[in-house]
Amino acid sequence: MDELLLSKIRLGAIAELLNADWVTFGALQKAIGTTNGNLGAHLAKLVEAGYISEEKTFVERRPQTRYRLTEIGRGAFIKHVTEMQALLKRAQ
Repeated sequence: MDELLLSKIRLGAIAELLNADWVTFGALQKAIGTTNGNLGAHLAKLVEAGYISEEKTFVERRPQTRYRLTEIGRGAFIKHVTEMQALLKRAQ
């Protein structure tokens, strides 16, 4: 299993990004329901691992950070889910 994806917040972020092109920090924070600082720390780990891309821009003169899932992240998620399914089958 992927240790990075064992975190509820990191796994939630990946799940939110699965079917989206780009998602803003604010939208992720709202969907996951955690504090800005906590989410920022977890997203930084995913960016560092190459699982997500980060883009910082300005919208109407206000800073905006948005994220999207990379192919590396998608592959890691699929592998993680496959390994979890195998564990569940063995437990039955």
